Amino acid sequence: MREPGEAVMVVRLRRGVVGETRRVCHLVPAPAPGTPPRELAALCGEGIVPGQAELLSGFTGMPCEACLAVSARNLPPGLIRAS
Repeated sequence: MREPGEAVMVVRLRRGVVGETRRVCHLVPAPAPGTPPRELAALCGEGIVPGQAELLSGFTGMPCEACLAVSARNLPPGLIRAS
């Protein structure tokens, strides 16, 4: 679970790593500077090995609904949830 205000990245598994239907945009907490982790953990719990995913500048294609749900539950105070 990420902390409010923590930076997140939008990543998607590369073509050939998984089938097209699993190439959704995941939200991943940005790792701390220094040695890269062996595995990134998306907000939904999906494990992503560095090198198997591409970093995106925003959502391109289908977002991971579970990542969005977790992210919405952790909105910082002052933001209004869409209804």
